[in-house]
Amino acid sequence: MHIVDGALSGSVLATGAALTVAGVALGLKKMDYDHLPQVGVLSAAFFIASYIHLPIGFSSVHLILNGLIGLALGWAAFPALLVALFLQAVFFGFGGFLVLGVNAVNIALPAVLVYYLCRHGIGSPSPKVAATWGAIGGAGSIVITTIMVAFSLMLSGEAFLLAAKATFVAHIPVMIVEGFVTAAAVLLIRKVKPEFFGLDEERAYG
Repeated sequence: MHIVDGALSGSVLATGAALTVAGVALGLKKMDYDHLPQVGVLSAAFFIASYIHLPIGFSSVHLILNGLIGLALGWAAFPALLVALFLQAVFFGFGGFLVLGVNAVNIALPAVLVYYLCRHGIGSPSPKVAATWGAIGGAGSIVITTIMVAFSLMLSGEAFLLAAKATFVAHIPVMIVEGFVTAAAVLLIRKVKPEFFGLDEERAYG
């Protein structure tokens, strides 16, 4: 899901950087610093998830977990994901530095959208309803991210149109897997540590 340096136009890079700066600023402002260790754990989870690859033909795609991160962090997903993306670029050459802003907004903004769309649902007294909303958040974040990545490529020229279409198709299995993973994570976290999602016991269990 990382776009590499040199693939995007200057205007797309500038727009992505500006949106990421705004998102990080808002995320830092809204962040509960008592939960800073939680932000670090989820940033590390994203970092590690990139190594879990799903083979697709002659290539592969990797897990992202931005839906789960968004459900837990809201706007704080922006700084958490930006740090992880930066470290991936530094240590492993994933993506790049010029495109860091675009990659961050493409992954973090869907996480924030999932927070607002699905956060209430995962606090349902019904575990089945909570799991369903978790699955929607996990799969939906990948759908939105993939669309944003494809759109970023399309805005940079018609030459990237085929790559944009291929990106969406290749990530359909990831959407399915992340839906199941996020649903399972929601059920587990509700039982053992509901405060991870900011849910008290009364809201989690009715």
